[in-house]
Amino acid sequence: MKKISKQLTFVYVLLVVIALAIVVLYELGVWESGALADSKQTEFVALTGMELTTLAAAFLGLRLFRFRMIRAQLVTEKEPAMLKWGMLRLLVLEVPMVVNTYLYYMYMNPTFGYLAIILLLCLPFVFPSESRCIAETTEEETTEA
Repeated sequence: MKKISKQLTFVYVLLVVIALAIVVLYELGVWESGALADSKQTEFVALTGMELTTLAAAFLGLRLFRFRMIRAQLVTEKEPAMLKWGMLRLLVLEVPMVVNTYLYYMYMNPTFGYLAIILLLCLPFVFPSESRCIAETTEEETTEA
């Protein structure tokens, strides 16, 4: 499980670093910000799409391992399932975060920045530590009311 945890942590950190690199490149003026600021129609479409994507990603990313089929697969297959579903969970949360960061600088619309921050705030809850990977692949006793 240690190897799986390291692979997932690599992806976790890589995508956060990509988002930070975008911020640094735009803030230092290496890339020109506001290139699409005059395109109000495309901004509306992008904003609507990213709002819906961000809401769905936050919900799905935080609740993915609670779905019965996925939970059963995590308990029975352990490492292969953890790699597959853990990677999907990270990509679901972090790819829209990177896209929102990029769109913030392209349109200079703070809403994209807020959407990226929402997803960034979800990330500590899915950090792929070795203990979390083990806990998520073991059977747990639940008492449902």
